Amino acid sequence: MNNNTTTLPATFTIGGELTVNRLGYGAMRITGKGIWGPPKDKDEAIRVLKRAVELGVNFIDTADSYGPHISEELIAEALYPYPQGLVIGTKGGLQRTGPDQWPVDASPKHLKEALEGSLKRLKLDQIDLYQLHRIDPNVPAEQSFEFLREAQQQGKIVHIGLSEVDVDAIKKAQDYFEVVSVQNMYSVDNRKWEGVLNYCEDNDIAFIPWYPLSGGNVTANEILQKIADKHNATIHQVALNWLLNHSKNILLIPGTSSVAHLEENMQAANIRLDEEDMDQLDGIAPPVG
Repeated sequence: MNNNTTTLPATFTIGGELTVNRLGYGAMRITGKGIWGPPKDKDEAIRVLKRAVELGVNFIDTADSYGPHISEELIAEALYPYPQGLVIGTKGGLQRTGPDQWPVDASPKHLKEALEGSLKRLKLDQIDLYQLHRIDPNVPAEQSFEFLREAQQQGKIVHIGLSEVDVDAIKKAQDYFEVVSVQNMYSVDNRKWEGVLNYCEDNDIAFIPWYPLSGGNVTANEILQKIADKHNATIHQVALNWLLNHSKNILLIPGTSSVAHLEENMQAANIRLDEEDMDQLDGIAPPVG
């Protein structure tokens, strides 16, 4: 991993052909409370999506379960017809039974419904990046993988990614298709999946951390605040910048429902952490695995 102030590339090429800026946008928060129902301020949600693209975002991450369906519908309403080069990654494999409820269903039947729905809502003939939201403990992973491979062969999906997986699961999936991205919980203060990040970096697989600042870690927050004050930045901006500096294959998808917060997140790329900063941040949470 990078541990100095060497500037890493500003872009990453997913699957060897989709070049995106490494600071993207996650469209989960443009829904209602509990990621359920429509947003409190739909006009602001539309403005956020349009402003993200204006600021150079060309990778947007969403899922059929965000709302459910609301996030994808808003993306299409705000941005269709899509600008050249915009990559929209969506996901399937979770049901929604209420606010903050996410039962897993990666059965081929559900994945088919989810994929067909995403294509319709996003107004796409094929999805550039389709990610399995979770491997289903009640469904043999091979069945989920076989469905995704078949959908890819049919041209409905260009590239396939996974979420919340270990290295063994990635390797198993690679028997069915090329895994081009992995989306796991990861942050400066939660490095449980460091081994997966290393594997992804070694194999040119995009690593997309969700929940990029765990919070609640008093020691971590004190260090982050000290460095944030030094750079006239926020804790969240420093945490995002550390991720950009930590590995060249990390793609960031900070989410927000506010234009002001979006603009603040995008400014995170402009911070110049020095070697002392990086050493302090690296030491917040020793890597696991």
